[in-house]
Amino acid sequence: MLQGFARRLTGVCALCLSFSAVAAESTTPASQVMTHEDVWLMRRMGAPVLSSDGRLAVVSVAEPAYDPKDQVSDLWLLHPGTELAARRLTFTKGAEAGVTFSPDGKRLAFTAKRDGDLEDQIYVLDLFNGGEAQRITDLPMGARSPRFSPDGTQIAYVTDVWPGAHDDAENRKLSREHAERKSTVRAYDTYPIRQWDHWLDERQPHLYVQDVRAGAAPRDLLSGSALVAQRGYVGRAEDDGTTLEPAWTPDGQGLVFTAGTDQDQSVRAFTPISLWYVALAGGEPQRLTSGPDTFEAPRFGGPDGTLYAEHVHASGHIYDLTQIAAISFRHGVAGTPRDLTDAVDRSVSSWGVTAQGVLYFLAEDSGHEQLYSASPGQPAKLLWPLKRGVYTSLAVAGDARDAMLIARFDAADHPPELVRLKPSEGHEFLTGFNAKSAQQGPLLSPLESFTFTASNGRRIHSFLVKPPGFDPKRRYPLLVLLHGGPHSSWRDSFGLRWNYHLLASGGYVVLLTDYSGSTGYGEAFAQSIERDPLDGPAQEINEAADEAIRRYPFIDASRQCAGGASYGGHLANWLEATTTRYRCLISHAGLADLEVQWGTSDSAYHREVMIGSPPWSHDPLWRAQSPIAYADRFATPILLSVGDRDYRVPLNNTLAMWTALQRREVPSRLLVFPDANHWITKAEDSRRWYNEVAQWLKRYLQDSSSEQ
Repeated sequence: MLQGFARRLTGVCALCLSFSAVAAESTTPASQVMTHEDVWLMRRMGAPVLSSDGRLAVVSVAEPAYDPKDQVSDLWLLHPGTELAARRLTFTKGAEAGVTFSPDGKRLAFTAKRDGDLEDQIYVLDLFNGGEAQRITDLPMGARSPRFSPDGTQIAYVTDVWPGAHDDAENRKLSREHAERKSTVRAYDTYPIRQWDHWLDERQPHLYVQDVRAGAAPRDLLSGSALVAQRGYVGRAEDDGTTLEPAWTPDGQGLVFTAGTDQDQSVRAFTPISLWYVALAGGEPQRLTSGPDTFEAPRFGGPDGTLYAEHVHASGHIYDLTQIAAISFRHGVAGTPRDLTDAVDRSVSSWGVTAQGVLYFLAEDSGHEQLYSASPGQPAKLLWPLKRGVYTSLAVAGDARDAMLIARFDAADHPPELVRLKPSEGHEFLTGFNAKSAQQGPLLSPLESFTFTASNGRRIHSFLVKPPGFDPKRRYPLLVLLHGGPHSSWRDSFGLRWNYHLLASGGYVVLLTDYSGSTGYGEAFAQSIERDPLDGPAQEINEAADEAIRRYPFIDASRQCAGGASYGGHLANWLEATTTRYRCLISHAGLADLEVQWGTSDSAYHREVMIGSPPWSHDPLWRAQSPIAYADRFATPILLSVGDRDYRVPLNNTLAMWTALQRREVPSRLLVFPDANHWITKAEDSRRWYNEVAQWLKRYLQDSSSEQ
């Protein structure tokens, strides 16, 4: 329970002690009902970063606000394993990102947009001599992913370059011409054309190196190469762009990075990302991995400078496990990848390697994220079962005897904090950033869980959330939540979107079911959704609701609603088409027609793999599991919402559902968020959405006595 949260932190670090003291002195009684403010104003931590010896850690901490001008995000320095207090390193409103330590641990490099910057640039901060961070880049398209060379004298990073630009001057000229063009028409000859919330253009990610000082001349290692001239050249895609994930070789004579060469074929095939090597002296980049498998996030480690990377085997399915591979590397030549985590039928999320070559990694398992290890020559193993909460963003440093492992920890009833993981003991808290808020906030119940066998023979796992002030003698409405993905899962975590306790605050029991296709239950379970994109998972969800009603007499079976976003929105729309068991539904970013989603989303091929063929194959499944095909059955009141800049599940899907509902005279309400992409991220938009959901649920669920 959260009422003891601050007290449990006492003795871990001075920062935690200061938070504990403030919380203990408060006389404000804890609220019994969670509010949007309780969720939104919690401090948010980025992924922690460790120095190579593990003595220092840096984490980005955001202090949210409803007015954007009042929000602050800064870097904090921690001394894990000591009693020294954490201290704030930066004092700017703009957020820092891409933080990395110099090899000697005395400097930090990060990206930020500060006064006068039009794009994010790289800054270097001297931790021991003090002073302001110094900007060392000034590039027209900004810079990202900084990495110090092994001797600390140079820094590699990624920036975008216009095709045909051979140096910074030409890149600036082309950027200026692009900004001043009179026609703003977009023209395309190849796929893809959009990503997440933006249209793509001709710019490409390139790998730069320069000395670590302001005014140093940057050098483009990929300029003029045959690699970047390929039609399908691309970096690793992220929601806000692409990266090349550079990693210096141990001798400092070159870099390993990630790139693909057939992105233009992604409309008709899965396209891999490969590892490449480029010498610091220049020359054509050399491909280190071949074939259809994808390799990402390269880094060197262990006593012999082994190359490690995330490895996704290409099986032709829409989901494959992410494993960690070790690759021998000498003088720009790589050996055969050797998977270190294949003994664990789970995808690796974050990981690190000690100086002795011991791999530690996190992987999702039944709604939790667990810590595993793999020693050289030994199969990977679970270190201890985490039965509450999740670990995320693992950072590893030091040697095997005194390895430093830190991560974020949170649970549905516990806001995020940083913890130190001790492989034989569990974890201890390093921070108390949210201790005061947790102490003064509502008392939250931990999740309960149950597993049952569905009618299709699969074992289905669910979490259950009880409402505030729970009384077992009362009977409560049931709110069934549908997670997105489909390749994700409900987790025992404290989230901003679809926060379990905030949704339960209206007096509802909340059910969280991991249907077929969910992650954390093995590769076969995640792949089992193919050829059954909506109907099978929806049946499992309905059966899970029946099972919850059977197990828990405090659930009122006559009052049920369901809702979800993204793939969860698809499922909500499918429930609209196939059942009347729910009094109301909530659908954010849900599809109406499988064929339309295939043709308008920012990615297409995996959708036809899901069905088994492209739309023109006349496979009846394209129509048979499209909600719009059953509009004549629409009857359940439904709240629809969508972001205007959503290119993952474009607006036209929601408009089709809305039009059909209105045509059928089904009670319905439409919310369009002009500034939102696939997610609702602005504070006031989020508050409005939660308020709309609360009113919708109250309208349809709170119309009868809750007493037995």
